[in-house]
Amino acid sequence: MDKKIVIVGAGPGGLSAGMLLAAKGYKVTIYEKENRVGGRNSYFRLGDYCFDMGPTFLMMKDVLENIFTKSGKQLDDYVEVTRLDPLYRLNFADGRELYPSPDQQKMKATMETFTPGSFAGYLKYLKKEEKKYEMLIPCLSIPYGRFADFLSMHLLKALPYLDAHTSLYKVLSRYFDDPMMRLAFTFQAKYIGMSPWSAPGTFSIISYIEHGGGIYHVTGGLNKLSAGMAKAFEELGGEIHLSVPVKKVIVENGKATGVMLEDGSHVKADYVVINEDFAHAMTHIVDSKDRKKWTDSVLASKDYSCSTYMLYLGVNKEYKDIAHHSILFANDYKKNVDDITVSKVLSEDFSVYIQNASVTDKTLAPKAKSTIYLLVPVPNNKSGIDWDSIKYELRDKVIDFVEKRGGYHGLKENIEEELILTPNDWEEKQSVYLGATFNLGHSVKQMLYYRPHNEFEEFKGCYLVGGGTHPGSGLPTIYESGRISAELIMKKDGIKA
Repeated sequence: MDKKIVIVGAGPGGLSAGMLLAAKGYKVTIYEKENRVGGRNSYFRLGDYCFDMGPTFLMMKDVLENIFTKSGKQLDDYVEVTRLDPLYRLNFADGRELYPSPDQQKMKATMETFTPGSFAGYLKYLKKEEKKYEMLIPCLSIPYGRFADFLSMHLLKALPYLDAHTSLYKVLSRYFDDPMMRLAFTFQAKYIGMSPWSAPGTFSIISYIEHGGGIYHVTGGLNKLSAGMAKAFEELGGEIHLSVPVKKVIVENGKATGVMLEDGSHVKADYVVINEDFAHAMTHIVDSKDRKKWTDSVLASKDYSCSTYMLYLGVNKEYKDIAHHSILFANDYKKNVDDITVSKVLSEDFSVYIQNASVTDKTLAPKAKSTIYLLVPVPNNKSGIDWDSIKYELRDKVIDFVEKRGGYHGLKENIEEELILTPNDWEEKQSVYLGATFNLGHSVKQMLYYRPHNEFEEFKGCYLVGGGTHPGSGLPTIYESGRISAELIMKKDGIKA
């Protein structure tokens, strides 16, 4: 195979596509502007502490295993994976806590303590959602490049199960009477940056994926997944150039013919794969004259996910009795979510996700110390919030909240290292459009055919991977976007996937 492929960005989608294409003999080169692979699935160090920048949950491990297998590799040769039990700790404003577990007897005990009689609803939930999962996953594994793809047999068979025109919260109301129990199975909408009261009911499969398939941690952090993929990619003959930004996709006569690098040099290619935040890529490396559908004004009019305010703390203390993952819910969770997604104002009453990874993984911090990762869902930059003026005040409020509600006693006084990331930082330093960390919103009108296509519509020879294209954001679906785009290229060349 003498065909050349250039991939812009070494994030999970680009690495996924790169592995599969290199395994088929394509000459694949990845250009990454940062000095390490992974994009938002990379890492950074603060002194002796190591942090994942973004994703901290590994779910649907089989999706990534499939990428490795199709490439002639085995995931287990590159990373060490641990299944978590409990999945996480859920802390509610009324003082109750829930510890969901992959062990059904433990799950029954925690649920019946939380809300007597609720376990029967859970068994009903598992049965119903398993069927939805079985029907929906094949629909997400194919491209939607034509409107006629809505008539695929997979999708037609799945339609009665999708709950696309009801809300996620309403779907869980079928199983549980306790509003807090409903939240325990709908807060996962935050993974796609949406509200449980507006996210399509289709996304109830996210909580099912957690409960049915488990949540995993990777020793060294989830960034090791991208590092392992990069190593496998290079073993397959691929090349990665770090600290080499792409300035522009070159389009000639309606076809992508390569890229221009930041230094002005041109790299020719038979195909170009874009693995950047979609809207940022359109407004920065794809010339406006080459875009007729995805113009700047159209991009600005789309719905985008929320953003996140992040605190990464290196702490001179261990929290041995607190779960790996915790979610502390706001006193009025619905108002908190509406503030973020509808009013686009900063809530006084916020929710916090906490990763206490050192309770599982001793490689991330020095002995008897901890890496503490705090995430607060906040509005994206359509809000106009002046983050520079409030980020330190919010920092103190978040830490106080985590100490009191989360049980992280003595946190503030033991901080040795810290980093704050605001929505402005996501946009300006990490190249995320509007700081919307979960990309384009996942409403019905922005899914499947209505999402940017894996085979890019604007000009030939260009393919998209990442959270801004089909199937959507989240590591498993981003890996799938890489697989779909790679197999579309193979199909174009008559190569069996």
